[in-house]
Amino acid sequence: MSLPQVAPLRVLHLHSTFGPGGKERRSVDLINRFGPGVEHAVVSAEPHALGAAQFVAPRIRLDVLHDFPALAGRLSVRRLQAIAQAMQGYDLLLTYNWGAMDAVMAHALFAPRYRLAPLVHHEDGFNADEAGGLKPARNWYRRIALTRANALIVPSQRLESIALSVWGQSRSKVRRIPNGIDTRAYGARPRPDALPRVIKRKGEYWVGTLAGLRPVKNLRRLVRAMVHLPPEWQLVILGEGPEREAILAEAMALEIGHRVHLPGHVADPAHAIGLFDLFALSSDSEQFPLSVIEAMAAGLAVASPAVGDVAEIVSADNRPFISAEGDEAALANALAALASDEALRRRVGAANQVRSRAEFDAARMVERYAAVYARALERDRFP
Repeated sequence: MSLPQVAPLRVLHLHSTFGPGGKERRSVDLINRFGPGVEHAVVSAEPHALGAAQFVAPRIRLDVLHDFPALAGRLSVRRLQAIAQAMQGYDLLLTYNWGAMDAVMAHALFAPRYRLAPLVHHEDGFNADEAGGLKPARNWYRRIALTRANALIVPSQRLESIALSVWGQSRSKVRRIPNGIDTRAYGARPRPDALPRVIKRKGEYWVGTLAGLRPVKNLRRLVRAMVHLPPEWQLVILGEGPEREAILAEAMALEIGHRVHLPGHVADPAHAIGLFDLFALSSDSEQFPLSVIEAMAAGLAVASPAVGDVAEIVSADNRPFISAEGDEAALANALAALASDEALRRRVGAANQVRSRAEFDAARMVERYAAVYARALERDRFP
């Protein structure tokens, strides 16, 4: 006697953007690890930012919805109602960041009417327009929109504190889950020609970073810091975005254009980050940057402003090289100190690698996400 087939769970992901950034790579990793027992549909508030979809495994069903009502636009009850109607028919609704908050509000207003599935919201940080401070109107909107959310997942201690105090969410709703990666995949050293358009040459040392080329990442700050390093040090920035020309212009103005390289986006950082000799972050705002964990897993020392949870993420040996937010000179000094001492870089990098494998491996992260989703669905396990 054959057992009846169980229909796959249907999950709708509503993203602020589905470009190949940190939160999107984490989402794709979770999708792949949950396996073919779940069918996924994705909506992006930026309709053309869908580059992360290409990294979903072929065995997973993923539908990109191009005809979904706009997630961003002038606020109106009619538009929110249209979003709510379009969210019908799924088993679980997952929303991500401010760009999807209108979908969260649509759920708050219309979930009973349209019998919508439970919703879990994810907040990973802020764009440039809130990097310097939260906007009161958005705080108010989040408070109301999250009323019916089953859970709010955040990766950092700072976001957890904001969710509990500023956004008025209950302790039972907020879940802090640190980002995780397949730490063992970052141990090998890549070939010198592993990156497009740039080859690591004998005698060169690389300061590297992974970041979308956006204003909030403040990559021109990193270019300015390179002026203080010896000429054999090169800056390699992996990523794409609207700031490309501004970054190159800064390098040319400082007469180090030949030492600054932008090879573009790399599909799998594990196959490239090992070329770096030192990792740097220059952002004005972060929460729990995946790139820092990736650098640690590759055995790299990290120089960074103390944005988000960076100082808590890195090993104790690395903390002296985490500078005060906005202190450009201190970041440059941290880079110079690490660049000048190879033994120090190796010692700090080894401590970071041990910590990454113990605290930030993907297997632990996946278990915690699965538990939150299972609770929302009132099931023993997910999927």
